[in-house]
Amino acid sequence: MDENWVKVYTAAKIYEIEILKGLLSENDIESVELSKKDSSFLFGSIDLYVHRDDVVKASEIISSHQNKK
Repeated sequence: MDENWVKVYTAAKIYEIEILKGLLSENDIESVELSKKDSSFLFGSIDLYVHRDDVVKASEIISSHQNKK
């Protein structure tokens, strides 16, 4: 991952990342996931990254979503 991408969220479950990717996409924010899960034992985490320019807006969207839970 190059320096133009910034990690904004980490989750253990892929569905959490997919929901957030959808929310970000609805707000015209490109995001990518980087899985650190072990495929044999299914443990680890998944990181969500956005472009450096979108970090503030993405963080606000994620925070708002988390507060609704």
